[in-house]
Amino acid sequence: MDGITPGGLPAHLDGFVRAVREAGIPVGISSAVDAAHVLTAVDLLDREQLRHGLAAVLLHRAAQRPTYDVLFDLWWPLTDRPSVPSEAEPAQDGAPDDGVPDADRQAALAAELRAELLRKLLDGDEEALRRFARQAVEQLGQGQPSPSGQSFFSYRVLRALSPDTLVSQLLDGLLGGADRGGLAEQVARQTVRERLAAFRAAVEAEVRRRSAAERGRERVARTAVKPLADQVDFLRAQSADLAELRRSVAPLARRLAARLSAKRRLGRAGRLDFRKTVRASLATGGVPVVTHHKPRAVHKPELVVLCDISGSVAGFSHFTLMLTQALREHFSGVRAFAFVDSTDEVTRFFTPGADVADAVQRIGREADVVSFDGHSDYGNAFGVFAERWASAVGPKTSLLVLGDGRTNYRQPGLPVLADLVRRSRSAYWLNPEPARLWGSGDSAADKYKQFIPMIEVRNAAQLAEFVTTL
Repeated sequence: MDGITPGGLPAHLDGFVRAVREAGIPVGISSAVDAAHVLTAVDLLDREQLRHGLAAVLLHRAAQRPTYDVLFDLWWPLTDRPSVPSEAEPAQDGAPDDGVPDADRQAALAAELRAELLRKLLDGDEEALRRFARQAVEQLGQGQPSPSGQSFFSYRVLRALSPDTLVSQLLDGLLGGADRGGLAEQVARQTVRERLAAFRAAVEAEVRRRSAAERGRERVARTAVKPLADQVDFLRAQSADLAELRRSVAPLARRLAARLSAKRRLGRAGRLDFRKTVRASLATGGVPVVTHHKPRAVHKPELVVLCDISGSVAGFSHFTLMLTQALREHFSGVRAFAFVDSTDEVTRFFTPGADVADAVQRIGREADVVSFDGHSDYGNAFGVFAERWASAVGPKTSLLVLGDGRTNYRQPGLPVLADLVRRSRSAYWLNPEPARLWGSGDSAADKYKQFIPMIEVRNAAQLAEFVTTL
């Protein structure tokens, strides 16, 4: 593989493992040692075997695979060993001087490569397709260097070859005269989608490889690798990130329920049974060597969730409502309240099996959370909650407040919050803003944290850490 010598293989592997770790994938010492053993067990000339072998010892979750693949393509690129020239690969003995304009020559080259791409897609040979992508980037992908120093671009290749316009020809080739409209066509269309996606991914990987050769692997990795879903800030999460977060919410909710339930218990046993303890101590000369306790009735925890759903925390509120839905499956009584500048109970929108996206839309349409101008007013929201649902918080209740604590310079409602915290069994505030911003501008987070433990929870990883340490 490019730039890797047998003597430098251990150092190269160490750099790759460090890059994987820096991308947010936890890699321990034992996994790094296992990765070194993989190099002795696989065929190093078989790139895909090496890819899957290292993935088996370095990855823990399927969601980590896209990040890993990008880094693998940067650290273990395709070799430059010669292959059999294709029909569309003309000999390059310097710039031709045949009087043909460069634009026409480029158009002819693109047409030849396009015909070759059609044959490669019909064959379905993944290795051949990747090598063709490398050839296409070499001949069509170079442009004027950007300010960052990049000189090869995937959009130039995809624009010249227009692979999406080959769908009809690919279907004809794969169906081989079979009738359209049946199961065979559905399978063929799925095959076409997968092969086109593989080609685009191969082009992008080759462009990244060339950029890494020009600008350095580490620099390209910082911009090319997307954060893992559990490290994406809730306030900046996109729809695709939220879809991945939905899969991580359920286990977190289950663990959170177990932790809050454990917090309710004074210990494994109930209160001391004085009479039984004294009676038992007679056998040891009046020394209470063994204590006896009254059995305690175990209750499922009750939870009240107060969610800020104002526009400034839209991504976070979507996540917290997903968390609320998941928590309902583990708490005997979950009551959810949403607020902007007023508060309304939204428990009714989270019936068992309800779709979270639909619930969020219904809350926006039907919930009475705006009483004045639609800007956050924590003081009024807390006051409305305490006035209408004071009985919701009691000695058996865990209170969870979710929001950024930005009050638009309005009254923060500190006495009301302090009273709610005092009446609850336990209370926590999860804040999606960095702790360094608490108290800046219109943030009253520094005041609120005097009455309630405030936890920085900007992503799912920090939420998992909070649940673990609770």
